[in-house]
Amino acid sequence: MKVVFMGTPDFAVKALRNLYSPEPYGIDIEVQAVFTQTDKPRGRGNKFIPTPVKLLAEEHGTPVYQPKTLRHDADEYIAALKELAPDVIVVAAYGKILPKEVLELPKYGCINIHASLLPEYRGAAPIQRAIYDGKKETGITVMQMGEGLDTGDMLLKESVQIGVNETSAELFDRLADLGADMIMEVLKMAEKGELHPEKQDESLATHADMITKDMSPIDFNKSVAEIHRQICALSDSPCAFCYLDGKRLKVYHSEIISDKKPNAQPGEFVGSKKFDVACSDGVIRFNEIQHEGGKRMQSAAFLNGKPVKAGTLLTTKL
Repeated sequence: MKVVFMGTPDFAVKALRNLYSPEPYGIDIEVQAVFTQTDKPRGRGNKFIPTPVKLLAEEHGTPVYQPKTLRHDADEYIAALKELAPDVIVVAAYGKILPKEVLELPKYGCINIHASLLPEYRGAAPIQRAIYDGKKETGITVMQMGEGLDTGDMLLKESVQIGVNETSAELFDRLADLGADMIMEVLKMAEKGELHPEKQDESLATHADMITKDMSPIDFNKSVAEIHRQICALSDSPCAFCYLDGKRLKVYHSEIISDKKPNAQPGEFVGSKKFDVACSDGVIRFNEIQHEGGKRMQSAAFLNGKPVKAGTLLTTKL
């Protein structure tokens, strides 16, 4: 089976890696080309950094295409796809809209790995939104792409439970592994003519809007459950934060210690060797933090080097 792969972040890397090593799945695959987003400037020096998918493709000597768009002024890229004549285009977190001309080009169409149980959480940030909203379950849907945003027919669907203290980064890794296995199963089914597409129920559709930095400040007047979900969902990026001693304190990992209203005001440090903070209706523990100008570390190690006095107030703003 001739495959063109379209993807960008680490989430897509695991699927591409499986396509390069299809033997355990009982299918013969040739990765003809990889499409990924353009290199982006990062760091203090604004050095252009290749995408994770590009790095893996280059390791395997696969031609890499990085169009700014496939919708307008993309004739050379469309021509390249037509010349390749792939049997299928596999898409995983590519981050660009595919025009009808591309969707209809391959024999088996364009097949996408989406990190939600469609029709829930169509859109850009399904993993973070599921945690942020307090969902107990999410999963992967492998779908036939259409012209709408994640509206195509479902080909295979598997669910996973979301851990009580699971961060988006941890769930991201689990779903990437699951999606990488599922796409191989779907391609094998396609080759055998065993796919049974299922329409999505539009009445159940929800959307996963982009995560923005203005969601990061921690408001200790909110419930302990809301704050815990915020920290889990925004770890590792853009990361929830508050202020301690006038400096930003990023919080990467937390757990709920109590869901009973504490005898302390919201934002008050109530721990000693543990980084416990009062919320409006409970107590949350920060397990992994980064104080401005310092390194990311376990909170116990932070407190050993910089004890925080009981009664110290952590704030949402400076």
